[in-house]
Amino acid sequence: MDQLALLFVLLLGAILIVPLGDRLGLPAPVLMTLVGAVLALMPFVPNVALPPDYILPLLLPPLLYAAVQRTSWRQFAANIRPILLLAVALVLITTAAVAAVAHAAVPGLPLAAAVALGALVAPPDPVAATAVAGSLGLPRRLVSILEGEGLFNDVTAIVLYHVAIAAAVSGTFSWPEAAGELVLSAVVALAVGLALGWLANRLMGLLGDATLQIGLSLLVPYVSYVLAEVLLGSGVLAVLVTALYLAEQAADADAVVSRLVGATFWQIIDTLVTGVAFGLIGLELHHVLGTADHRLGLLLGWSALVVAVVVGVRLLYLLPATWLTKRMHKRRDYDEEIPVGWRETVVMWWSGMRGVASVALALAIPLRTDDGAPFPARDEIVFIAFGVIMTTLVAQGLSLPWLVRRLGVRADADTEEALERDLALRAARAAKRRLKEIEEVEELPEDISDRLHRAAYDVGARISPDIVEEERREWFARRAERLGILQRVQREMLSAARHEVLAARSEPGADPEVVDRILRHLDVRSLR
Repeated sequence: MDQLALLFVLLLGAILIVPLGDRLGLPAPVLMTLVGAVLALMPFVPNVALPPDYILPLLLPPLLYAAVQRTSWRQFAANIRPILLLAVALVLITTAAVAAVAHAAVPGLPLAAAVALGALVAPPDPVAATAVAGSLGLPRRLVSILEGEGLFNDVTAIVLYHVAIAAAVSGTFSWPEAAGELVLSAVVALAVGLALGWLANRLMGLLGDATLQIGLSLLVPYVSYVLAEVLLGSGVLAVLVTALYLAEQAADADAVVSRLVGATFWQIIDTLVTGVAFGLIGLELHHVLGTADHRLGLLLGWSALVVAVVVGVRLLYLLPATWLTKRMHKRRDYDEEIPVGWRETVVMWWSGMRGVASVALALAIPLRTDDGAPFPARDEIVFIAFGVIMTTLVAQGLSLPWLVRRLGVRADADTEEALERDLALRAARAAKRRLKEIEEVEELPEDISDRLHRAAYDVGARISPDIVEEERREWFARRAERLGILQRVQREMLSAARHEVLAARSEPGADPEVVDRILRHLDVRSLR
């Protein structure tokens, strides 16, 4: 099996694992990691030849961009305090704790290299967190915080990692220089993200065509990441800023086809890239075992110690941090989402899985220092990092669904239904207002006007039938049943039309472009 065949195996696995995970009630990224680990143990499967420096630039931008599509700037702004407590403060504390323990436990591990180890295992993976938490029916407030933490903690961790690696390689370290690098990285990333977001938004409007717009959306996160990195900024932060800007500027409510096709496209990209990313984590098992060199027991012991620090620090930090956030939340009128009760705090603790970024940073550790000597304890760092990743990702990922069920943590269905009813009413009222505006300037036939008034009411009632008054609910149910019959027959008619047009494609003299144009018209009509 060569590298290309291995890539296609991972892509196929990414597709097949999704329904399997749904059937087993287990997270697809975790299962894909196990698939990669099994492949790594097979003798005919080659070692991954992808350079470590390419892992983050190739995999992170589309994953981050897709994750941001599921959230909004409003959620980040409302939850900025808990997100910063997790994405900045917790990463710094975890890095310091891991560095102190590893420096004391692992012989020959300098402090700078120990800090690099702490930085690369400190940030929970944004893809693992959103993929796992989002499929378990958790309260939206928990998912929002986990998404925010996962998206922003890489910024802090990667800057710390680069500072520590530079100190280990050169043998010198300067706190002012490190602080300046952190500030410069953030400023450059913000500037690149906003500028590229503005430019991409203007280009989207000029392109017009949905196909070209979606193609541009695929290139934008890569350009944002690479440009920021070239200018010594944070590529991760730049992608987040660009994606948030574009999400907030996507104001064309009538771009129905672009929105539907774009959402489908990014779901496909998210599924495939996530599968490849976590499959690569498993495949690195072969490389990591090769570094053991008859010290497997000792390395496993060090890995277990660091895992205990990583998991323990998160719990010890979350308990007081959640309590403090609640006190401040009650004292001030903040519209932020915080865990409610110890059960949700425990779920947040156990959701701290490491993943793609940690693997890429571990493998990207230089082989030698500036003076030509081997990088101190590089094999030990890579093995310990992989131990943390596999333990948190597999053990916590597989047990998280059980823990959620055991603790009874569920989304607040009543709140979601109330929000759905409110939005349905707003949609119906907006449709009625627009109809009245049209009637003021245009005289509509009475039968058409009556039908449009009913249609305006139906806009909200079809979204949330609960908004219909009690005395009209039975009437609406009968009417909805008749409309259902009408729509079913219309679907059958349009299906027959599509079959006929599609059959004409293979007839002699048929022009495929004309056939496809007519078929697209029928498809859009079916969507409507």
